[in-house]
Amino acid sequence: MELAYAQIFAWLGRIASVLIPISGFLMVVPIFGNRMVTGRVKLSLLLSIALVMAPLMPPSTLSATLDFRMFLDTAWLMLVGIGLGFATLVFFQIFVIAGQFLGMQMGLGFAAMVDPGNGIQVTVWSQFFLMLVTLVYLSLNGHLVTLEVLLFALRDRPELLNLTLNGFAYELAGLGGWMFLGGALVALPAVCALLIVNLAFGVMSRSAPQLNVFALGFPFSLVFGLVVIWMSLRGWMPQFERLAATLLEYLQSWVG
Repeated sequence: MELAYAQIFAWLGRIASVLIPISGFLMVVPIFGNRMVTGRVKLSLLLSIALVMAPLMPPSTLSATLDFRMFLDTAWLMLVGIGLGFATLVFFQIFVIAGQFLGMQMGLGFAAMVDPGNGIQVTVWSQFFLMLVTLVYLSLNGHLVTLEVLLFALRDRPELLNLTLNGFAYELAGLGGWMFLGGALVALPAVCALLIVNLAFGVMSRSAPQLNVFALGFPFSLVFGLVVIWMSLRGWMPQFERLAATLLEYLQSWVG
């Protein structure tokens, strides 16, 4: 059995054209890209996904020679995977920011805990919302949907994306505004209710200065905040669906 050099390079190029964007995707995507997942698990997952997706790919467009064009194609493939993974990461951070808003409004700014996945300190409610959105995302097969979008983008080479490099960078930067807006909308009902409580305590402090408002306001805001968040969880799933639909619209607009 004789194998030509062009045939071997075609096989390797097809696998490499999948390995490069998938490695960038797994590097930043939530759940699989955090610190709790070891490098051995990431490598095994990367190879498994690449072997499954490689037969579905068209012939590779990577340059057969080690030149500047090959470096550009490799960098563009890596950018595609990182961009799609970063968009999913921004979707998760929406609920982390919502938890930050609620924790600060309830006076739980001091009750911070270390997020083991990202290595940063977040409030207790941020960690709660992060675990909640992770479980819902996995139960609805959101990771498979994101991989399907990435597969669709890679199968449409040589265009690969419906954006230029400048447009792609602009869309990634625009995700920051969407992240803060979505976090504010998720936390808005509970924040407004807690704001009314704080205004009531402000009026009480002016009308009865002898009362220790700080001693009364902190436990009441904490208990009232727990009740408000418990009641607002009923509308959490529609907000998740709306934000997930917006994320898919972003990704679909990128891949055309």
